[in-house]
Amino acid sequence: MDVMRVLRRIELFHTVTDEQLTRIAAICRLEEYNEGEVILKQDSPGDTMYVIAQGQVEVGRVDEEGDFFPFVYLGDGQVFGEVALLDHGRRTASVRADVDGTVVHAIDRDAFLSLCREDTALGFAVMFNLATDLAFKLRHNSAGELYADKR
Repeated sequence: MDVMRVLRRIELFHTVTDEQLTRIAAICRLEEYNEGEVILKQDSPGDTMYVIAQGQVEVGRVDEEGDFFPFVYLGDGQVFGEVALLDHGRRTASVRADVDGTVVHAIDRDAFLSLCREDTALGFAVMFNLATDLAFKLRHNSAGELYADKR
């Protein structure tokens, strides 16, 4: 599985050069999960972003009884845990593999920030794209909540 091809499809990296993408690929760690395996756990400290290379994951919340309630499914070429690149905050949801053979590329925060310090243009490009994506999600989520409150 070519990590460069996977990363090139990611909106977060669409403005970086091939050379910069090669440097990002070098810090990726390949991980494979089977159906039901937990990739990240709600309320745990976060320090890794994941890029789905193959398969599907379900993102959801765990209630007080320990039951998992998925609210979104993500597949090839999508990312999760990206806020971990910004801070060491707690995970807001759990993510688990939805199918056997789910493959992700893990990008650790410290390695990524080190790369950003070495190449500030790369850091600016990715962080700008991340901020744009998070702003879109925040607006979309807030609009949905406002609409739901008015019913």
